[in-house]
Order: sequence, then C-alpha cells, then structure tokens
Amino acid sequence: MKIIPLSEGRFTVDATKVFVPFDPATDDLKSRPAGSLLVDIQPFAVVTEKDILVLDTGLGFAEPDGTPQLHANLIRAGIRPEQVTRVLLTHLHRDHAGGIAFRDPAQGVSGLSFPNATYVVNRQELEIAQSGLSRSYAATDVEALVSSGQLDLVESEGELDGYIQYKWTGGHSPWHQVFWIRERGETIFFGGDVAPQLFQMKTRIVTRYDFDGKLASQLRTQWWQQGQEENWTFLFYHDLKSPVFKRA
Repeated sequence: MKIIPLSEGRFTVDATKVFVPFDPATDDLKSRPAGSLLVDIQPFAVVTEKDILVLDTGLGFAEPDGTPQLHANLIRAGIRPEQVTRVLLTHLHRDHAGGIAFRDPAQGVSGLSFPNATYVVNRQELEIAQSGLSRSYAATDVEALVSSGQLDLVESEGELDGYIQYKWTGGHSPWHQVFWIRERGETIFFGGDVAPQLFQMKTRIVTRYDFDGKLASQLRTQWWQQGQEENWTFLFYHDLKSPVFKRA
C-alpha cells in the first residue's frame, strides 16, 4: 500500500474552534489566545490494490487560484480527484470534513470533492452533524453530501470489501469511528482525533477537548500496545512531525 500525506499546513485553534494559519518562521504561539493548540491538518491518501482512498478531508481551504487545496495536494502526488473511490470519515468536525465539497466563491458549494467516491460515515455522527446543535460540524458540506446520494452509512463495526475494518469508538466525539486497512500482511491504522498525534500514544494524557477524555486515553494505550504486537503503521492527522509512524 502507498501512503500519501496531504498536509494543509499548521494552524492554531482555541475555544472559538476557528483554525488560524500558523507560520513557524514568522508567528509566535505566545501571541495567540490563551489555550491555543498548535496542530497540523493532514488528510491522507492510501493507494491499495482495490481503491484510492482518502482519509478525512481537511478544512476545505483553496489555493490562491481557487483550486481546492486537497485537490492540489493529490494532483501533485499524481492522483486526479475523480480517481478517488472511497472517502473514509472518522467524524464530521470542520477540520476533518470541510473538504467534503468544493466551493465556487460566487455560488457557494458546487459539488463533492470526489465525484466518483463513496463517502463512509457513521450514521449517528451524521445525525448529530445535521442537528445544528454544535458549531464544530461542517454543516454545509454535510448537506451537500447527503443530497449527493454517495453516502455509505455504517454503524458500530464491520468490514468493507474484505479489507477495510471500521469501528465506532466514541472518545473524541460521541460517534467517532476509526479504520484499519489490511492488505498483503500490512496494517494501516487511522485513529482520527482519538489518536491524533504520536506523543499522545506514548503518554496517558486526558484532554479537555474530547467528549470522553478518559475513554480516548484508554483506547490510545490499547492501540499502541496492539500496534506493536501486530506491526501497525499509524497515521496521525494532527501530528506536526510524524504523520506516518511504523510501530515495530
């Protein structure tokens, strides 16, 4: 399997849940609001024998010429957006689902970013995103997805096409899910915001921004141990230095 990180860059985020670009060469974290977190936003493409997968879709920002940043990153890696066959979504918060659809500045949402892909979403997570009860969700993008008919709604746990395993975990959000991609003896694990950074896997940190921080911490400990036993390759969506890490 081929893994392609699709970094959108570094950002700070605070209680407002607004992601502000951060350039380490010119910006000072101390000048940002108290409690600001510094994170990378890093979707991934995974090329398998059966699919071209995209794992979460980033913030949905565009390049200066209007090209969706996610498209530009894929094209630089030799992949056209129409070649993507599945999009695996851990949850629908703005920083993970903002790239579901692309935008025309004059017309708003213009269409799905990946017109030939099936989008795999937890059913209950979709219901929360549509409820309007939280500003964390990419509501406009979610509605574009719902109206497209390209949804594959899943629940609890199961398997897709014999090699992609999904499992509802909760932790970060009530209906967050994670994915394992297994092919030819190799396992790629994508833990979304329950396993967002390498350093969190090595500590027992309980974060305030998780729906159930204790559960998320317990799951990280469990996965870190299992990953060592089974030689998983971890994909860390918010890691600044090690987005891809082979556990051995």
